[in-house]
Amino acid sequence: MPPATADKQEGTARARWACAEAAVWTERMLKALENGVKGGKWFALIDKVWSERTLRQAWEQVRSNGGSPGVDGMTVKRFAKDSQSRLLAVKEQLRTGNYQPQPVKRVWIEKPGSREKRPLGVPTVKDRVVQSALRMVIEPIFERDFAEHSYGFRPGRGCKDALRRVDAWLKQGKTWVVDADLKGYFDSIPHGRLMELVKEKIADGRIIALLENYLKQGVLESGELSASPEEGTPQGAVISPLLANIYLDPLDHQMAHAGWAMVRYADDFVVLCESREEAETALRAIQQWVESAGLQLHPEKTRVVNAEEPGGFDFLGYHFERGKKTPREKSLKKFKDTIRQRTRRNSGQSMEKTIAVLRPVMRGWFEYFKHSRGWVFSMLDSWIRHRLRSILRRRQGRVGHARGKDNQRWKNSHFAGLGYFSLEAAWVTAKSLRE
Repeated sequence: MPPATADKQEGTARARWACAEAAVWTERMLKALENGVKGGKWFALIDKVWSERTLRQAWEQVRSNGGSPGVDGMTVKRFAKDSQSRLLAVKEQLRTGNYQPQPVKRVWIEKPGSREKRPLGVPTVKDRVVQSALRMVIEPIFERDFAEHSYGFRPGRGCKDALRRVDAWLKQGKTWVVDADLKGYFDSIPHGRLMELVKEKIADGRIIALLENYLKQGVLESGELSASPEEGTPQGAVISPLLANIYLDPLDHQMAHAGWAMVRYADDFVVLCESREEAETALRAIQQWVESAGLQLHPEKTRVVNAEEPGGFDFLGYHFERGKKTPREKSLKKFKDTIRQRTRRNSGQSMEKTIAVLRPVMRGWFEYFKHSRGWVFSMLDSWIRHRLRSILRRRQGRVGHARGKDNQRWKNSHFAGLGYFSLEAAWVTAKSLRE
């Protein structure tokens, strides 16, 4: 084969497997990935994990993501001061089989739009580096066969892709929807069954042992170390999203084989059907698979609905109803809570500074929810300006919220002159570009 032709084919393979880090995946490995390996299993992968190139690339990802220190108190900044020697030490531990992950530090974070909190595990910086290296090595092996309708935590895919697919199916008349919710999914994945799925593609015993060690990491909370868990993947761990996708992949393929239009993002998924009967049949199949997999569907959050009738369904922050989309109630509440925190009437910063602080928040929120109905943005603009007028009213010694002549005293143009980002104007512009 002429060199130019070979280079072109290699470049094409690299483009097809964008998720395969060049630091790990050589052209020879990519060719094997495309053509399949003997017996469908990959051997001798651990040396790719401890490779200096892999560890350096993994460290760069960890440094870029930042994050809090784990149980050892080691910060990303401190690790960076002597990263070369630390990475060499990690390499030697992995090479000799002496590497042992430390317990994860448990912290509690608020659920979006709720006062409830959920646990999050914070691994040490060193463990995050090794997990990143491990993911770089094994992720393409599983990506090769993941179902097309799975979008969560996958390279080159995201929420917007999943939402576009839901829109497409709804427009094709699949308006009967199985709105499914797995109860405590990340905390309830059975380790044994998960590792059986991993072993279907990976036969390197040291890779398997490394994954099992991560699954069995203890949790340190308030100075007390919990026992090694028998189920669940630690939320917050770099490797957890990949493992979670591996466990649900058989369900993905079962739905696809049955011809049902499923769209999944991590543990949040919907199945879109043409009739109630089809949707109920799909739900029974899901229930059977979930039970056999040692999981549970949330009895109150799993249902069959018609998207063309009042009520609709929620998916990835949006509410779908009668052919229209709006931010779901929790999404609106979370956004408003964020705005409230930045527009307190006793704020001492200038109005120009307040608007500058709001601008990136509003831009980011709009970018995700810009496909909602227009009244949402005009309503929010009015509410936000009302809060800004209330700040100015208080500074003049008046009590209470803005009202009456305040709207004339500080017109919309006043805030626009200070750099206010109008959600409604942005929506009008985006709509005209789409048309």
